[in-house]
Amino acid sequence: MPITPSPFHPHETRLPGETPEYRAARDAVQLAEIDLMRRREGVAELRRALPPGPAVTDYTFLEGPAFLDQGDLPVQPVRLSSLFTGPDRPLLVYQFMYGKQQVDPCPMCTMWLDGFNGIAHHVLRNADFAVVAAADPEPLRAHARRRGWDRLRLLSCGGNTFKYDLGSEDRAGHQDSTVSVFTRDPDGTVRHRYSVHPRLDADLPERGIDLLSPVWHLLDLTPRGRGEWYPGLDY
Repeated sequence: MPITPSPFHPHETRLPGETPEYRAARDAVQLAEIDLMRRREGVAELRRALPPGPAVTDYTFLEGPAFLDQGDLPVQPVRLSSLFTGPDRPLLVYQFMYGKQQVDPCPMCTMWLDGFNGIAHHVLRNADFAVVAAADPEPLRAHARRRGWDRLRLLSCGGNTFKYDLGSEDRAGHQDSTVSVFTRDPDGTVRHRYSVHPRLDADLPERGIDLLSPVWHLLDLTPRGRGEWYPGLDY
């Protein structure tokens, strides 16, 4: 179905009572937003043009049960390659900071996963999606029940090197969050396509995956911005 172009043009909109100074400043912000969006589109195009990535181990995870409404099904081993549900479907994996040295679930990761749970059924129309953590299946599932996650497939990787190999765990077991994309060749070979980490550079330690959470973008629209606020597990 073709998309009907919007008849609204922000640059032509005049707000009641706006001063010339406010109008000029608002126009400058909107032009900067247009430039930012075009730069993002350029980065996305570069990402889509990446050549096939390296083959990866067909890691074995533990899962049980897959979703909240499946009760207390026994824990089962699951291969990375089995997470693909069809040909030409990419696999998105969110690497949750929970397990080993991260003895409590990361509040920031939890906030992201709260959002992912709400939109997972949309993502699954286009790609497969799973959440992987170093925590054992039982505490991982207990946390999911507390949060009401009913659309997320949660896997434990505490017994393999998946998170370490992908750069979201160090040798001591400290955890980080990462989003990885995998593809599967016709012969079953799983390849790493791309990963994005929170740390982009020394002065950008936590902004690398912010685009995946609407919370930050809503707060950034406000005069105070996100400030020093940090999500918690008590609400």
